[in-house]
Amino acid sequence: MARIFITGSTDGLGLASAQSLLDDGHEVIVHARTTGRLGAVQELIDRGALGVVGDLSDTAQTRDLADQVNRSGPVDAVLQNAGVLGGPHIFQVNVVAPYLLTALIHRPHRLIYLSSGMHRGGRFRLAGPDGPGGGDGSRGRGGSGGGDGSGAPSRVSYSDSKLYVTALSAAVARLWPDVLSNAVDPGWVPTKMGGPGAPDDLRLGHLTQEWLAASTDPGALTSGGYWHHQHRQQPNAAVLDPHLQDELLDYLAQLTGERLT
Repeated sequence: MARIFITGSTDGLGLASAQSLLDDGHEVIVHARTTGRLGAVQELIDRGALGVVGDLSDTAQTRDLADQVNRSGPVDAVLQNAGVLGGPHIFQVNVVAPYLLTALIHRPHRLIYLSSGMHRGGRFRLAGPDGPGGGDGSRGRGGSGGGDGSGAPSRVSYSDSKLYVTALSAAVARLWPDVLSNAVDPGWVPTKMGGPGAPDDLRLGHLTQEWLAASTDPGALTSGGYWHHQHRQQPNAAVLDPHLQDELLDYLAQLTGERLT
């Protein structure tokens, strides 16, 4: 049985994954933004899940979250599920936090990053001529840099953030051949983020990430994939560009002071 850490697991797909994996006999670490939110997963904690706390919009708390996981012992898989649809912290929560947790948590056997079909509409627009967060776009690839004082690029859309995190998944697969790193498009499912009218199947929305986290099926033992409902698909071509991957990794290393090695 595997030991699996799931970010953003107090509701939606993260909670569903935690429930299913616990039902299957795996050891699960659930994550809440605040101590108060742990109440939402009390039933899972009563069944043996471990709860950890940290606000992914805050770099210091994200670092502490990684430390909590490391202190609890080695994990076999990390399911990077947490995300926000918009707002001032979209780059921090959807991109920087997964990068930091990847860099700081003792290297697991498997990493799964939640992407979206909307990543295909995203654009790389990280650093202008004045460095990260400055200038008027990255090598002419559309959009503008800007920043909010934190070094993060301004005007990051949800599609942009999911393009970045999907590229991060592919970069990790390339740099760490001993780790199975994959991205998952869960579909448009009826969660708090997706809304009650979302047309896709909720069960299929969390099945693939559970399969990649714990299954011994040959398909689940591959790396560098972009998956939708257990079928490997072709992502935005930028995801597979090693030069863009390295640009993203360099940008995030400058922003956080942590480099993937």
